[in-house]
Amino acid sequence: MELTFYGQNCLGLTIGDINILVDPFISGNEKAKDKINLKEIKADYILVTHAHQDHVLDVETVAKNTDAVIVSNAEIAAYYEDKGFTVHPMNHGGSWQFDFGKVKYVQAWHSSTFPDGASGGLPGGFVIQSGGKNLYIAGDTALSMDMKLIPLFTKLDLAVLPIGDNFTMGPDEAVIASDFIECDRILGCHYDTFGYIEIDHAEAKKKFTDKGKELILLDIGEKLSV
Repeated sequence: MELTFYGQNCLGLTIGDINILVDPFISGNEKAKDKINLKEIKADYILVTHAHQDHVLDVETVAKNTDAVIVSNAEIAAYYEDKGFTVHPMNHGGSWQFDFGKVKYVQAWHSSTFPDGASGGLPGGFVIQSGGKNLYIAGDTALSMDMKLIPLFTKLDLAVLPIGDNFTMGPDEAVIASDFIECDRILGCHYDTFGYIEIDHAEAKKKFTDKGKELILLDIGEKLSV
């Protein structure tokens, strides 16, 4: 399982010959749009955690280019199905065995409304199990006791946690979240994209190393093996 960071919460996952895109937001990200060619993005599936613009802006463009299946909660799936896209609806606590692995849709604490005002249901995250590797993508969320449920069914190899504060957890809460999910290898997301969520990289990393953990902060376009 190989991961590519496209900025904010946008991730590419390659599992065998399957390509997965998470929360597509490239064309509107000033830090990514000149580095990543949206037309070259490959996707068999698009996973959407919630309906905010910085997570869905490029969903339709990528889906039209690739015929990808959009996977999200029931409300988001219905929104795109009404537009003619192929979808797979899920909801909290549910799992599905896809051709690339097992996906579980889990709780997140945030809000979720489309830019046009349509309801995006309740936000969530994804736990992906494939080829002996387990990945948690938290989406936008506050620290939550619900995170303690994840290690009851999955031993994580990597967790993608928001660390930008203001709209989500900051680094201090993310350290506690890593305890709750029992994962010491964390990829940070949802930071530095705009002023409200700029962070001190060295300080954030130190908070994790002081607890014997690793916080990974990738450059846009950089890859990581799960």
